[in-house]
Amino acid sequence: MDTALLARLQFAFTLAFHYIFPPMSIGLALILVIMEATYLKTKNRMYEEVTQFWVKIFSLTFAMGVATGIVMEFEFGTNWATYSRYVGDVFGSALASEGIFAFFLESGFLAILVFGWDRVSPKVHFFSTLMVSLGSMMSAVWIIVANSWQQTPAGFHIVGHGLTARAEITDFWQMVFNPSTLQRLSHTLSGAWQAGAFLVISVSAYYLLKNKFVEFARFSLKVGLGLALFASLFQLFTGHQSAAQVSSTQPAKLAAFEAHFDSLAPANMHLFGWVDEKDQKVKYGIQIPGLLSYLVHGDASKPVTGLKAFKKADLPPVNFVFQTYHLMVAIGMALIFISLFSVYLFWKKKLDVKKWWLKILVASVLLPHAANQLGWFSAEVGRQPWVVYGLLRTSEGLSKAVSAGQILFSLILFTFIYALLFILFIYLLDRKIKHGPEHPGEMKSEYDRQQEIFT
Repeated sequence: MDTALLARLQFAFTLAFHYIFPPMSIGLALILVIMEATYLKTKNRMYEEVTQFWVKIFSLTFAMGVATGIVMEFEFGTNWATYSRYVGDVFGSALASEGIFAFFLESGFLAILVFGWDRVSPKVHFFSTLMVSLGSMMSAVWIIVANSWQQTPAGFHIVGHGLTARAEITDFWQMVFNPSTLQRLSHTLSGAWQAGAFLVISVSAYYLLKNKFVEFARFSLKVGLGLALFASLFQLFTGHQSAAQVSSTQPAKLAAFEAHFDSLAPANMHLFGWVDEKDQKVKYGIQIPGLLSYLVHGDASKPVTGLKAFKKADLPPVNFVFQTYHLMVAIGMALIFISLFSVYLFWKKKLDVKKWWLKILVASVLLPHAANQLGWFSAEVGRQPWVVYGLLRTSEGLSKAVSAGQILFSLILFTFIYALLFILFIYLLDRKIKHGPEHPGEMKSEYDRQQEIFT
C-alpha cells in the first residue's frame, strides 16, 4: 500500500477520534461557568447540584481528550519527520505556548474544580471554574494558531535547502495573527460551544422523557438551549467570515467547496450535487445563480477564481471536499432550526409534553460532532496537495525511514486501542447519566414540594 496514504489515514483517524473530546470540554467548561455563576447569584442549592453533576461529565471528557491527544505528537516524529523539521520552529513555539499558557492553567485549577467544593470558598471555586474554561479556550487558540499557519503561512523565512530546509520565525506575532487565525478560531470555538451545549440538551431531554430529575433537566436545558442558540447563529456568521477569508488566501479551496471550475463566469452556490471531476461539472444538483459571487464580492455578476486557473497537480480531490463542505453547512442550518424551535417550545412551556421532539433532542448530540469532523475534513483535504500551503507538499513531508507495513500495523493497533477507549468512555458516560445528580431529593421545585405535602 502507499506509504503517504497510510500515514495520512493514520493521522486523520487519530485526530478525528481525539477531536470528539476537546470541543465537548470547551463547551461544557463554559456551561459550568454559567451554571455556577447562577448558583452564586441565587444561592439556590439546586444549581450547585446541577453544576457538580456536569463537572463529573466534564472531567471524563477532559481525561479522554488528554489521553487521545498524546499519540499525535509522536506521529509527527515517526511518520512526518521531514514535515516536523520544516515546521518545528513554528509548531514548537505554538505548542509550547499552549502548554504554558493553556494546559497548565486548565489542569492546575482542575483539581479545585473537581475536589474543592467543600475545601475552598464558593468565590474561589468559581474562579477555578472560570480559569478552567479560559484554559480550555486558550488551548484551542494555540492549536488553531499552529494549524492556521499551515493554511496561511506568515512571519517566517526559509533557512537551508532541500531536505534540511525549515521555516524560521521572523515575527512571532505575525505568525500568531496570520491571515486565517482569527476567523478559524471563532469558527472552531462556536463549534465547540455547540458540542457542549447539545450534550447538555441531549441528557436533559432524556431525563424529561423518563420523567427523572425534572427540575435538574429544566435548568440544564435552559442553559444548554441558550448557548446552543447563540453558538448556532454565531457559527453562521463565523462560517461566512471564514469562507470570505479562504476566497482571498486559498482560492483553490473555495473553488473546490463549490466545485466552481470556470473563472470567467459568476460563481453559483450549490445546495447539493455530485461533482463529475472528469467533465468538470456538478450533476444532480440544485444551485443558486451568482450567490457565491455575491457572498465573496457583494456583486452576483463578478467572477470568482475557478479550478481551471490552477495546475491539476495543485488541486484537492474536488468531490470529497464538495460533499464534506455541503454536509457541514446542512448540519449547521439544521442546528439553527433545532435551537430556534426548541427555544420557542421552552418559552411556550410546551417542550416537556412534546415527546417526539424530546427524542430528536436526545439524538441531536451527534450533529455538532458530525459538523466539526466534516468541517475539519473540508479544511484539511481542501488544502491538499500542500501540508504547508504553497510551500511544502504533503508527499514531501513524510519520514524516509518508515515503511508502509509499519504504519499499517500501528494503524490497526491504534484502531483497537481507541475502540476500547471509546467503549470505556460510553460505559462511564452512561453510568454517570443513569445515576444522575447526587441528591435528587433536594432538586425539587417549591411547587413539587407543596404537592407532595398536600398528597
